[in-house]
Amino acid sequence: MSSGIDAADAKEIRHSESGPVVQDCPDATAAPPKVPRGARLMKAGVCAAVVSCLAASVLHVLLVFLHVAPPNTVSKRYGSQINGWVFPFFEQNWRLFAPDPESVNRQILARTAHTASDGSVRVSPWFDLTAVDGSAVEHHVFPSHTAQNMLRRAWSGYTDSHGGDDSVRTERAVMMRKYLANIAADRLAAHEGGTFDFVQLRVVTRPVAAPGSAVGDRPPKPSENRLLPWWKVTRHAK
Repeated sequence: MSSGIDAADAKEIRHSESGPVVQDCPDATAAPPKVPRGARLMKAGVCAAVVSCLAASVLHVLLVFLHVAPPNTVSKRYGSQINGWVFPFFEQNWRLFAPDPESVNRQILARTAHTASDGSVRVSPWFDLTAVDGSAVEHHVFPSHTAQNMLRRAWSGYTDSHGGDDSVRTERAVMMRKYLANIAADRLAAHEGGTFDFVQLRVVTRPVAAPGSAVGDRPPKPSENRLLPWWKVTRHAK
């Protein structure tokens, strides 16, 4: 006796209280739906970005490791490439484990100069860059790394590469001079606005006095006032 439903119809009858319900059975031989081309491209782009980030991270860790590791064959052969990547933004040293606290209070000031069309030169008053960093750190629960270390480390790198004078003898000295000049120019541009062609820095160093009776009758050490030359900053001459 025939049920009236042919097997080729791929239909299924399910009885319920409201009567028979006919449902389509999925065809096992049907092709899977196609993924849109845009979705495939997006997925490929995400995969490529993840792989690139992982590769860049591994390369960064490797270069920093070679920088802080004792001199070896690889670091000697590729020293210029390693220094070009590490300095000045990723410099590492062992002071994290053996810190060398500051024994002086250092105040870094900067000013600008602009040459007008008639040949006159306008020089701005001195602006205290250190005071800005100090106000950003004081009474701040989580002060930024920029406020705490950028200017201080830039000056430290400048003195390490230039010594007691301002003569440029190495490529690193040129880089550190540009780095320090750019920091000062960026902050002066944000503070003053307008147009300027040159920046100049003045660094006042005052020794930290010993506490209590350790000072004794010794006279305080004199402050050091170091005036740097004028530096051209073409990217701020609008």
